[in-house]
Amino acid sequence: MTKPSTVFLNARLIDPETERDEPGGLLVKDGIIADIGPHLRRNAPEGAEVIDCKGHVVCPGIVDAQVFTGEPGAEHRETLKTASQSAAAGGVTTIIVMPDTQPVIDQVALVDFISRRARDNALVHVYTMAAMTRGLEGEEMTEIGLLKRAGAIAFSNGKSSITNTRVMRNVLNYSKDFGALIVHHTEDPYLSGSGVMNSGEVATRLGLPGVSKVAETIVLERDVRLVEMTGARYHAATITCEESLDVVRKAKARGLHVTCGVSINHLTLNEIDIGSYRTFLKVRPPLRHEDDRQAMVRGIANGEIDVIVSSHDPQDVDVKRRPFSEAADGAVGLETLVPAALRLHHSGDLTLIDLLRPMTINPAKLFGLPTGRLSAGAPADLIVVDLGEPWVVNKDLLRSRSKNSAFDESKMQGRVLRTLVAGQTVYQYAGVERT
Repeated sequence: MTKPSTVFLNARLIDPETERDEPGGLLVKDGIIADIGPHLRRNAPEGAEVIDCKGHVVCPGIVDAQVFTGEPGAEHRETLKTASQSAAAGGVTTIIVMPDTQPVIDQVALVDFISRRARDNALVHVYTMAAMTRGLEGEEMTEIGLLKRAGAIAFSNGKSSITNTRVMRNVLNYSKDFGALIVHHTEDPYLSGSGVMNSGEVATRLGLPGVSKVAETIVLERDVRLVEMTGARYHAATITCEESLDVVRKAKARGLHVTCGVSINHLTLNEIDIGSYRTFLKVRPPLRHEDDRQAMVRGIANGEIDVIVSSHDPQDVDVKRRPFSEAADGAVGLETLVPAALRLHHSGDLTLIDLLRPMTINPAKLFGLPTGRLSAGAPADLIVVDLGEPWVVNKDLLRSRSKNSAFDESKMQGRVLRTLVAGQTVYQYAGVERT
């Protein structure tokens, strides 16, 4: 039996790809967007299920390009099922999972395992970023060609940088042969050492060892030189400071295939938010100075930073409820990505289109995905967002198996009301989650 079509009326349509921002409506049929435009604002085709958006935003579903999970090996922290539930509630319709699992995703069988588990359990699209070195140890390159053929859409060394320059050069050389994208965490472990937060006055006052920005930029500068040598495609996973942005800016000016991302944490929080040793805000790279946060926001506004990610990294209470220096890095972020990002819109720093572009069409194009757009013929992966709904984050209500939210107890304005994946509603706000 054919499922009836669904029409979204009385919506504010926003499509960053075409810069559409207008009142209208949208028709979904057989999992794709069949029609869109102002002519559907109030007129529903005969026989279609009608959803009145009441003037709220309808935009492409979010593509989150950096999601750490615990499956396989650490399912007590997060599974693909719980991550997808959290994603759906946060308006994220596509997640790209990182290879930092136990065992590491460095073999074809493990890429296939993630695909099968996601197909059976996940509410949203799940893609795999495979390891570019065996065991993420930075010494022996993986079978990039075979892993790509098995379904890996990019290659990363997870939370660690490859310090061996020869290995990094070889990875970039081989990746070019297969048209593969290399995504690298840029941090020199010898320079960062035992540092746990941004180096500077705040770290000194708290008596905590700091991590200099140079640890980030020195690896990024080396990588750009290697990209210039090899002609490979390269993406700096998450940059955090003006100096790194300048490196990327100059690389792009030279015509290199270099892009970069930033986490929502570094766009909306700074080192002062750590306060009295709040371990939920201990992340990697560390939260930087306010000047660097503002530089990242400007980088989004002018299009120099390509992607915004949640950097969703679930950690259980055993490794977070410790002294700050001993606590694990990482914060969950799938469910709070959109409302946290909306802070930058409400503050007047970013237009909605500028804010949504690096969370939808940019990552979709970068990773070769068909989603991220709101146009006829595109997959019906879309969300309805109330920009004004006030609420307070309560970690105990988050769907993630771990509760280490950097935004716990934060006031938010804006909430995802409905999430569709391939035309099917996978989340609908019931209006009972206030705290």
